Amino acid sequence: MGQRFISAIRAALHAGAAVFLSAALCSAADYVNVSRDGVNLRSGPGTNHEVLFELPADYPLKVLETKGEWLKVVDYENDRGYIHKGLTTTSGAVIVKVNEANVRRGPSTKDEKIGTVAKDVILKKVEKKGDWIKVSHPQLTGWIHRKLVWP
Repeated sequence: MGQRFISAIRAALHAGAAVFLSAALCSAADYVNVSRDGVNLRSGPGTNHEVLFELPADYPLKVLETKGEWLKVVDYENDRGYIHKGLTTTSGAVIVKVNEANVRRGPSTKDEKIGTVAKDVILKKVEKKGDWIKVSHPQLTGWIHRKLVWP
């Protein structure tokens, strides 16, 4: 009986550790993007709640929690609200968070500057290399330092 009791306790501890690990992984930062122009960010999880903002396509949001089909989210300026899951994607777009950011031909400050982008411009993320992100926009494709964009 003693050995079965110890085995049962070990099994319970392993199960508890698995649940804890699963919860920890789920709470890691998840980001989504708005799927189309004109999507409402609401004050609560439902269409009966006040519209706080209309968001443009690809706008990035950090998911704080899920309430049914609704996501509680925050943006780079710490504005919070709710968006329906069905109106989001995981396109990987980023938003410029500084007044003006240089875009370069390669992933280094030694690479030629090929343009600049203004604050609040949304860019598609193409690839990542160290602290640099290759981005594309209809008028420009190049590299930008990760500290200049969010997320």
